[in-house]
Amino acid sequence: MALLEFTDHGIYCPRAKVYIDPWKPVDRALITHGHADHSRWGHKAYLATHAAGPVIRHRLGDIRLQTVAFGDVTTINGVRFSFHPAGHIIGSAQIRVEYQGEVWVASGDYKLEDDGLSEAWEPIKCHHFITESTFGLPVYRWQPQETVFADINRWWRANQAAGKVSVLTGYALGKAQRLLHGVDAGIGRIYTHGAIENTNEVLREQGIQLPPTIRVTNDISKKDYPGQLVLTTPGSVGQPWIKKFGPFSLGAASGWMALRGARRRRGADRGFVLSDHCDWPGLLEAIALTEAENIYVTHGYTAIFSKYLRGLGLNAVELETEYEGELAEMDTKASADDQED
Repeated sequence: MALLEFTDHGIYCPRAKVYIDPWKPVDRALITHGHADHSRWGHKAYLATHAAGPVIRHRLGDIRLQTVAFGDVTTINGVRFSFHPAGHIIGSAQIRVEYQGEVWVASGDYKLEDDGLSEAWEPIKCHHFITESTFGLPVYRWQPQETVFADINRWWRANQAAGKVSVLTGYALGKAQRLLHGVDAGIGRIYTHGAIENTNEVLREQGIQLPPTIRVTNDISKKDYPGQLVLTTPGSVGQPWIKKFGPFSLGAASGWMALRGARRRRGADRGFVLSDHCDWPGLLEAIALTEAENIYVTHGYTAIFSKYLRGLGLNAVELETEYEGELAEMDTKASADDQED
């Protein structure tokens, strides 16, 4: 019996009778983070980190949720489980599973670059490593985030000089807060879509420091928006809601902006390559740091990435799951509150 098995409900530990990020209802679920493809409604009991808990409750409502600190060990029928920073969004975790000296790590979604807001990713040595491959192609290579934010700030200032509103898209949980943390709030006021502001309020209540923001409401005059920044969700683009801002320039912050034609399909004037997932070098570095010989690739470019890893001498296999990574972002009609990028 393997310590972890891959079933039609999700990643399963038969000895402890718990699942990790299951996509069908189960009795006990260990949750890496609050994004909709990893944290779903319907489980009888949930376990997540203290930092991820408030957003999970906000999204899923009245659930039976227990939270733990990073590094704390929970033992179930002899199996030791612990949560370690994944660097993806606030509270996101890798889950370490150990039994009789055998160690597995389910990484969920993760990135190596420290964004200064999320808990920074930590390498965990293991025998078996479960990884995403959302951007598992050599074409995906990120610039340092300081470079990207300098570009965003220049775009905002140029729009301000032209009397335009700067409308920037990012999903309500994760990317929106990273954008808020990274832009120069001294340029002007920052307005937010309701779904983003709802998430901001949850995070502020748990002590996360974010720049001042103003919720977009019908009470705000159209004259107040020129020169300012509006942070909204991809799902709002093309909807009547966005017309209230008058002349605006539309920017999209996403890893997909590295693809030719992605900005055009999103209808954006500017594309900023900023992702909360690893790029190609980051994935390879993370796998090397785990020293794992057995790699399980759950979502993204699974076939290509697994084949490359096998060429490196690793035992790499691709798995079919219901995790999405940033794939949902390609559809601008995706749920503004539940999706990620």
